[in-house]
Amino acid sequence: MAIKSTIFKAALQIADMDRALYADHALTLARHPSETDERLMARVLAFALNVPADDHDGALVFARGLSDGDEPDLWRHSLAGVLRHWVEVGQPADDRRLTKACGRAELVTLYCYAQSAPIWWAAIAPKLSRLRNLQVWQIPADESAALARLADRSMQLQVTVQEGQIWVGNQSDSVEVHLKSLQAPTP
Repeated sequence: MAIKSTIFKAALQIADMDRALYADHALTLARHPSETDERLMARVLAFALNVPADDHDGALVFARGLSDGDEPDLWRHSLAGVLRHWVEVGQPADDRRLTKACGRAELVTLYCYAQSAPIWWAAIAPKLSRLRNLQVWQIPADESAALARLADRSMQLQVTVQEGQIWVGNQSDSVEVHLKSLQAPTP
């Protein structure tokens, strides 16, 4: 018998002063049996940093990610069905997945994390440099580990963004996240 996903609930309060976005979101997250708390919290952070101010052109939603190789962790389709944003979390094994995503979506964003991220990036960066609609961010390993410690089956999280500074906290702890830009989209 297959192991089922574990359900996490998160009451997420976002105050993103850089984008003038102030919103509350009730998230239900299915943690795949092979997924770690670190990856789960990276998905929550990716949601908070990419959710649009309104859903007039489509909402950002969690996709099947690990469960389905043809879907990202999060995505946003326009109301007309155009794939606006593809958001991945982790370190894809090769460039084909991201190349395919860049062909399908207007913008692709990848958040990599863990101790091995710099080694992974050094190997794959030359293959990804030609993808004009790809942006890649690295979450420092110690900060992604600290985010993992905030994971709980029922969470109340606050995400504050001001002048590029990111804080994620719950009732008792907070983590400052310093994203490192590894690749930016080119016009």
